[in-house]
Amino acid sequence: MENPVSNTLFERAQRSIPGGVNSPVRAWRGVGGTPRFIARGEGSHIFDVDGNEYIDYIGSWGPLLLGHRHPVIIEAIEKALTRGTSFGAPTEEEIELVETIRRLMPSIEMARLVNSGTEAGMSVLRVARGFTGRDITIKFEGCYHGHADSLLVKAGSGVATLGLPDSPGVPKGFSDTTIALPFNDVGAVERAFAEHPEQIAAVIVEPVCGNMGCVSPNGGYLEFLRQITLREGALLIFDEVMTGFRVAPGGAQQLYDIRPDLTMLGKVIGGGLPIAAYGGRREIMSRVAPSGPIYQAGTLSGNPLAVNAGLAMLRHIEQHPEIYDAMNHATATIAACAPADVTVNRVGSMMTWFFTPQPVTDYATAKRSDTARFGRFFHAMLDRGVYLPPSQFEAMFVSAVHSPADIEMTVKAARESFAIALS
Repeated sequence: MENPVSNTLFERAQRSIPGGVNSPVRAWRGVGGTPRFIARGEGSHIFDVDGNEYIDYIGSWGPLLLGHRHPVIIEAIEKALTRGTSFGAPTEEEIELVETIRRLMPSIEMARLVNSGTEAGMSVLRVARGFTGRDITIKFEGCYHGHADSLLVKAGSGVATLGLPDSPGVPKGFSDTTIALPFNDVGAVERAFAEHPEQIAAVIVEPVCGNMGCVSPNGGYLEFLRQITLREGALLIFDEVMTGFRVAPGGAQQLYDIRPDLTMLGKVIGGGLPIAAYGGRREIMSRVAPSGPIYQAGTLSGNPLAVNAGLAMLRHIEQHPEIYDAMNHATATIAACAPADVTVNRVGSMMTWFFTPQPVTDYATAKRSDTARFGRFFHAMLDRGVYLPPSQFEAMFVSAVHSPADIEMTVKAARESFAIALS
């Protein structure tokens, strides 16, 4: 597909914006070529500034469970716009959004709205440290919880795509409070608790990883994390920014029947607008200011446009839980077309084709993927009108509005593109 306007815009952007983009993976360094500048979206499709049309499997990196410009979301935003864009004061809809989250995720007894997954991550760790009186956090290699200093350790996602080490600018003192362990490794967690008795405040985990590509927990692994944190007096934090309301109406904690102490949310809860949240047990969240001494604040937290869009999204989910069966079926159909030397991981409407014949169960095995072949596959799919995440180490997302025709066209394009990439 021709893209002269995108080329011109990218050249212009690089003169004013680092790398020409406002989030690193968008620069396409993991696949090569010039990123497409998007003009608009409609349903399951996006259209670039050169007039090319694509079936979209990024979905704004997960939030667009109902696709682009879904009528219920647009109506909610338009209604909110008639009242104002920001107040810096409470609104009734904030209460309704948190009450809806509580109904769908019973582990969340209280929650605080914030503006991004990064903000939720830095806040939830402060709460965990303040509540337990401990300083150390266990995270897992390849899991990304935002770019807060103490969490940007072996963080997968854009860091993996760009081949970057742990980020310059993070003081050693911050990284010293974080222990990064292999995902799905029970023994590594046991050893960490044994080596740091009564020092570990929390274990934070993506219950289904999406930032090393889609990687699911081994059977019993999340149950083990729940048991060991209870035994050792640490908190279990689920980062459901990506999986929350994406893999099931109640997120991964519903899917795997695990009740974490604290949860991070984002993406889907904003219906495509920027918002996030963190919440959990009442006795923990009651320690957050102004109820308690653990401070966190935000000028635009609870922004009425984002709150109303998110409320419309979650109400639609409550009223139409059947969308999950349809999305799961669509993802299974797409996954089935992969050849034997490509590993497919999927959970619900999340999926990744890994260009390796070996199982992918953690960051180390994900990194064995042939990224050059993935790059060829990505561009072959793009030429056939299918827009995938421009990185081997990102999950793709199916929405509730991907049609049978979209899925059929995607499968046909994938079979042709695999032949090109693997030749």
